[in-house]
Amino acid sequence: MNPLRKLLIVAAGVLLLAACDGKPPAPKASFANTDITGLDYAKSFQLTDHTGQPRSLADYRGKVVLVFFGFTQCPDVCPTTLAEMADLKKQLGADGDKLQVVFVSVDPERDTQEVLASFVPAFDPSFVGLRGSAEQTAQIAKDFKIFVQKVAAKDGQSYSIDHTAGSYLFDQQGRLRLFVRHGQREGLLNDIRQLMAGA
Repeated sequence: MNPLRKLLIVAAGVLLLAACDGKPPAPKASFANTDITGLDYAKSFQLTDHTGQPRSLADYRGKVVLVFFGFTQCPDVCPTTLAEMADLKKQLGADGDKLQVVFVSVDPERDTQEVLASFVPAFDPSFVGLRGSAEQTAQIAKDFKIFVQKVAAKDGQSYSIDHTAGSYLFDQQGRLRLFVRHGQREGLLNDIRQLMAGA
């Protein structure tokens, strides 16, 4: 046999064996939102939910988790985001049960357990409101690289809070995957579906 032909047959056999060693490689995910996979922060939290139960990120393994920071007296961004997430969950249909929305208060002084319990589940009964002490809140803001600043009102009697308005998405294994900027939620439904599919 011609040595060149023999070499081609051997090479073809090697390629055939390589193709038969299991499933074809999964296509690389193409996310619409900012892919931050592998970044070493926003690993977890230890806070209390609106029913008084201690919660950590590990409690939601098996679900795609969207974490959003806000406060109940927020006039626009926070309720708008929660309403959008409720609508998005409906769009997921039966897969909506695989999405967990977590609202973390940056205003522990006013966002008591009772206040969170009346505010967060009003958007969707499955949504979870979390709170901590002032120290815990400062720590989680640092861990998640969230900007939080109390701003006194002109009357000097009340205050508002400036804060990062984006959201974090974690996959079903609890790994940080995406940052979703406020007002740039285009493609979020597809991004969540990809994470649910194991992307």
